[in-house]
Amino acid sequence: MSARSETRLWLAQRASAAVLALCVLVHLATMIVAVKGGLTAAEILGRTRGNPAWAAFYAVFVAAVAIHAPIGLRTIASEWLQWRGRGADAFWLVVGAALFAIGIRAVAAVVL
Repeated sequence: MSARSETRLWLAQRASAAVLALCVLVHLATMIVAVKGGLTAAEILGRTRGNPAWAAFYAVFVAAVAIHAPIGLRTIASEWLQWRGRGADAFWLVVGAALFAIGIRAVAAVVL
């Protein structure tokens, strides 16, 4: 892979890390406030169901994970296992697509 592509992957992972940090903070703060307020899991799900704002928030969360995780795992596999090249890149692309598909399915099941 070219140095330019590696730089883009590096930037994508750093940007997705920033999005993940914000999403984790919002998610945890929301859950803590909801539980401290006496809401049950069923009540929380009842409030999120059909809410387009929560669907969008969790879709962004899922997209950030689907970008961040495969890039990091690709780097680890490259450094530890010397697994590089088009085959490795294609594998991690499939992993990212699978994470996105599974995550969006979960978002749809919980929010939509």
